[in-house]
Amino acid sequence: MNPLDELKRLTSPFPDGPQLFERAEHIAASTTPEPYKQMLVHEHHMTVTMEKFHGCSVDVKILERAYDKDVYCRKIILTKEGTDVPVQFGIVRFNFEYVTDAVRKEIEQGDTPLGRVLINYNVLRHIDLNAILKVTAGPGLAGYLNMPEGATTYGRIATIFCNHQPAVDLLEVSAPLPTT
Repeated sequence: MNPLDELKRLTSPFPDGPQLFERAEHIAASTTPEPYKQMLVHEHHMTVTMEKFHGCSVDVKILERAYDKDVYCRKIILTKEGTDVPVQFGIVRFNFEYVTDAVRKEIEQGDTPLGRVLINYNVLRHIDLNAILKVTAGPGLAGYLNMPEGATTYGRIATIFCNHQPAVDLLEVSAPLPTT
């Protein structure tokens, strides 16, 4: 998998996909600066990681959805619970073939972050970290994360295996953080 090709594939269902990033660069996980490294270089759900890092629960806001048979794509923002303060931008590409109808229904409802739904339903899962990205915000990402156009942040591409099947492809981009 070429990470930049995968990035293009994940953003392609959405009209503003090309405007999200001014630039994206695949970097080695070992060179990811803190605190992004602790936020992104792991094989855990970002929902849990964001909640732990920010010291609060997160809400999901669905920006846009797209369907292709059993494949569901959505563009989201995770915000600090009860606020409009973004902590993460994401795109999810989920093959519902590998989960129950109840899990599918709750994900499509969109009231609960994906990671929390999978945890709540005890879906057998593991996460493969595919790539770390250093991204420069284009107008789309800048607007979603309340950051200046041209500013840099970091993200990751990952795959969630549900019941031993590659069910979910993810793009997860952290809101800008002070680096150490």
